[in-house]
Amino acid sequence: MKNIKYIFVTGGVSSSLGKGIISSSLAKLLQARGYSVTIQKLDPYINIDPGTLNPYEHGECFVTDDGAETDLDLGHYERFLNKPTSQANNVTTGKIYQTVINKERRGDYLGKTVQVIPHITDEIKRRIKLLGNKFQYDVVITEIGGTVGDIESLPYIEAVRQLKWEIGSTNTLVIHLTLVPYLAASRELKTKPTQHSVKLLLENGIQPDILVLRTERVLTNEIRSKVARFCNVEIHSVIESIDVSTIYEVPLLMQKEKLDITVLQKLHLPVNEMPQLLEWKEFVDKLKHPQNEVKIGLVGKYVELPDAYKSILESLVHAGAANHCKVKVQMIHSEKINKNNISELLGDLQGIIVAPGFGDRGIEGKILAAQFARENQISFLGICLGMQCAVIEFARNVMNLHDAHSTEMHISTQFPVIDIMQEQKMITDLGGTMRLGAYDCVLNENSKVFKIYGKQKISERHRHRYEFNNQYLTQFEENGMTTAGINPESGLVEIIEIPSHKWFVGVQFHPEYKSRVEEPHPIFIDFVKSAIS
Repeated sequence: MKNIKYIFVTGGVSSSLGKGIISSSLAKLLQARGYSVTIQKLDPYINIDPGTLNPYEHGECFVTDDGAETDLDLGHYERFLNKPTSQANNVTTGKIYQTVINKERRGDYLGKTVQVIPHITDEIKRRIKLLGNKFQYDVVITEIGGTVGDIESLPYIEAVRQLKWEIGSTNTLVIHLTLVPYLAASRELKTKPTQHSVKLLLENGIQPDILVLRTERVLTNEIRSKVARFCNVEIHSVIESIDVSTIYEVPLLMQKEKLDITVLQKLHLPVNEMPQLLEWKEFVDKLKHPQNEVKIGLVGKYVELPDAYKSILESLVHAGAANHCKVKVQMIHSEKINKNNISELLGDLQGIIVAPGFGDRGIEGKILAAQFARENQISFLGICLGMQCAVIEFARNVMNLHDAHSTEMHISTQFPVIDIMQEQKMITDLGGTMRLGAYDCVLNENSKVFKIYGKQKISERHRHRYEFNNQYLTQFEENGMTTAGINPESGLVEIIEIPSHKWFVGVQFHPEYKSRVEEPHPIFIDFVKSAIS
């Protein structure tokens, strides 16, 4: 069996320092040196997954091919590594405790007292090793959510301590990410928060091997030396992570800091040929030197928190680079749109995206946005609920079905053009009625979308409960909204478009989940291209 190496990324001082980006950047560098790498996220919250969490609480819920509702960091992992993740890549405290309690109820512990140590920590260790053993990776990077010192993170830190002892220091490595704040009043960078954070880690029995310091200013050799001396690490193991204009510069920054070389040396792995990352550098260069600019409106109800639409925003970045274009995204709250101000809010846009979501809050604003795009020949992309809003709008204003709606919002609508399928109506658990994960779609060869994909059969990820009601299909097509793609097994409509429009596409799935730096999604590429023209 392969000798798998385990890297643990912890955080201190503050949340949102970018553990996911550092993990992804390191993984990219190791991958470019020929190693097979994956990343998993250990989340300390007790929810089983973020599927039922409000996006204001947790940001976007990212969905994998196998239908796992996961943390948005898995989106970063996929975008950087260009490899799919799965259920096993996101572990929560809820999943850990659920597994242990189920075992206790079955009598697996033979009457023993079930405790955090060893039973919870053993399950955490099993989950950490499961991913590597199942797929035989060379390196498994494990990002531990939260910050050191949080009560809910303690079992994870203890599990890491035990693993380092069990499988040896040459097979494990701890990278600790901290903040070195700049105090403008005294004009100096302060290392004390990092020292206290490492002290907390030491109190829990873990000596970090590498420190990555988030900073606004360049670290002097004096500061690096001071941190190394007081935190018991070698000076070349103090890595600077300075603020950059785009997250996609971070792998290049970490390469310059020789993070990958330091990691490989500490894990006793060969330092293979220096990765060139030519495609990555070309992508970053296009981002920083665009030839055009286009203004896209993103209409949603969580626009105050950009992380709620993280994958859509990143997909537009990828598509912008592919078109040598800077995409300026204007976040527009759907609750604020009405007939009196819609021209003012949307009139200067070259493209409109109506975002996914659940519930009726802001729904009429989304429907108005779809109408405005349709009537004014503005490039339009409706995603999931956004597609459904376009269908409702078309039914009301073109087909004269004035009461048309989704039964999600209006259970007794006279014209349920969007409805829950009959077989789903008896299921009561939230999530149980959802289509989650990857499903096949067959494209109409005469459609715009077929030309965009360049193939007839595609697979895309879903996260929704309500569907296009096929009872109205013929009526829609007779009035000019056509079916561009269907699910081959169920016959459910996956894609609609209006052929007479400049660019008007609605997709029931989430194309943003499959857009990558090295493989931008064709739907977003063509949408941005049409907006430029």
